[in-house]
Amino acid sequence: MKKFILPTLLLVLSLYGLSSWTTNETSEDLTANFIYGDPEIGSINALSFGPEGILFVGDSENAMVYALDTKDSSEKGNGDEINIRKFDQMIAASLGTTEDKIRISDMAVNPKSKTPYFAVSMEDGTTVLLRLKDEALENVSLKGISYSKISLNDAIDADAKDKRGRPQRMWAIADLKFHGDRILVSGLSNKEFASTFRSIPFPFTDSQDQTSLEIWHAAHGQYETHAPIKTFDVVSLNNQDYLMASYTCTPLVLFPMAELENGKHIKGRTVAELGAGNSPLDMISYKKEGKKYFLMSNTNRPVMRLDYEDIADFKETLTKPVTEFAVATGVPYDNLPFPYVQQMDNLDDSNVLYIQRTGSGELILRSRSTKWM
Repeated sequence: MKKFILPTLLLVLSLYGLSSWTTNETSEDLTANFIYGDPEIGSINALSFGPEGILFVGDSENAMVYALDTKDSSEKGNGDEINIRKFDQMIAASLGTTEDKIRISDMAVNPKSKTPYFAVSMEDGTTVLLRLKDEALENVSLKGISYSKISLNDAIDADAKDKRGRPQRMWAIADLKFHGDRILVSGLSNKEFASTFRSIPFPFTDSQDQTSLEIWHAAHGQYETHAPIKTFDVVSLNNQDYLMASYTCTPLVLFPMAELENGKHIKGRTVAELGAGNSPLDMISYKKEGKKYFLMSNTNRPVMRLDYEDIADFKETLTKPVTEFAVATGVPYDNLPFPYVQQMDNLDDSNVLYIQRTGSGELILRSRSTKWM
């Protein structure tokens, strides 16, 4: 997601040095250090838009973050209504293959042009970036594009495996988002406490901050330092910004952004256990009737809706195990009637765009008004 965070969120003016992007900075300012050519992207594990049509790409294979100038910066007030059936077949046909040989690894909507972008991995290892315009897919060249890039410090080793023997390099970058004037990146490092959160100034320099994280995982009944944040957002509580992070099996944890300092090890405050046997996929926020909500899509649960006020009012910290499988506790949530949503992003201020696998097995791309969410 993954997603440009709504500007109504307060920005941290602390050791992170976050400051909002202003109209005094032009696209030329932001891309002054870009070069044209082939960025040699190995994989696309996460997408997030920043200002002026700049698309950030998280590449776990190379442990790098790229900023791509899409030249897609025309202002559009509202996104088009979208309802495409058999979307995987549409993508496959545009690439000259079949749907069983592709995987959509992420989706992000350009908040300026309202154009959806899709990262697609093919069976032969090729990575493709597509965008949807006028109900037609366009290939965005990754061989000839204006870009800049930065390599992650202390990325998890390319051959690293977990205790079950599963490769872990894919989690070098689990999620990323543009916030203020920085790219925020969750993932794994090669350190003893592998769960890592990075803050990288943009335009890129040699600077990047990284913090190791620790959480209480109620469903597992233990403290953990090796699980990556699978998806996150930023929430302002009592005039202070917090990283709101979700992990596999599905704890929801708050970290004060001001405490996420370079080289530090920080324990988060677990405010919810949303059910074991599940992994979160995407997290976005929206407003409806003057109230703020968060949506979270999942591998094995319907889309969850969390009320901002419930998060703000919850003062406890979960410290005891949840011993019954799939039982939730802590901050309450609503299950929305949208199971098997694989990708999700804000289309505009009033609509959400999502990719969903229906009960019949069909993959659909659809927009929906937040009025009904």
